[in-house]
Amino acid sequence: MNWHKSTYSGGNHPNCVEVAETSERVHIRDTRNRDLGALAFPASEWRALLADIDAL
Repeated sequence: MNWHKSTYSGGNHPNCVEVAETSERVHIRDTRNRDLGALAFPASEWRALLADIDAL
């Protein structure tokens, strides 16, 4: 799985997240605690969440 760091992460931001997408799921994890695993959401629900955020 290819993980991508959020665009807000980096520099002096201590709270960073990484995202990996598959055709069915979106996985999110904390960059400082990768060994704790990741949250996984159905890709359709993730897209709906992002659309709702964009609408704000």
